[in-house]
Amino acid sequence: MEWLAENKDWLFSGVAIALPLAIVGWFISSRKNKQSQKGGDSSTNIQVGGDFKMGNSKDDG
Repeated sequence: MEWLAENKDWLFSGVAIALPLAIVGWFISSRKNKQSQKGGDSSTNIQVGGDFKMGNSKDDG
């Protein structure tokens, strides 16, 4: 508790910088991760947001 009282300025100045940077980073990343997909009539559409492996895992190496 004594350490917190002695270092409150240093500790909270770091939080005051980190919190706005985290919020800005969250807004930037949330705009980039939107996916859209358009398909025609009678089509099958598959959308994957990450890695996709198809087939036997032994063949993947």
